[in-house]
Amino acid sequence: MALSDCSRQAVWIKSIFDELGMSIGTVPIAGDNQGSIFISSNPVQERRSKHIDIRYHYVRDCIEEKKVAIFFVDGVSNPADLFTKDLGETKFTSFRKQLGLVFYDDFPHRMTNSLTYASLTRDAVLSEGEC
Repeated sequence: MALSDCSRQAVWIKSIFDELGMSIGTVPIAGDNQGSIFISSNPVQERRSKHIDIRYHYVRDCIEEKKVAIFFVDGVSNPADLFTKDLGETKFTSFRKQLGLVFYDDFPHRMTNSLTYASLTRDAVLSEGEC
């Protein structure tokens, strides 16, 4: 179900980029559930998958039309866990780098201790009061 919903959103974002004149090609989607990847990639309906609602088979059409590409990512090394689980520092830092996220403290040009937000706001309040 999540794979189908993700493919819907990926196709929607792809269509927005197409309307803007920026073609992005096939959108890669990573999944950590081998069963859902197999069902989405295999067009044959098996006895065990008959209970799955027809709307969740949308991802099959997207794969056939080359709108999305599904690939497996191991659950242990899934960077999406950064948003859904309480991680240790090692995994947190690793996944943060994989996703390209940068925290304010990581910027080399951060504010020094002598020039802090508190001193900036205090100076702004003083200059407003002097007016």
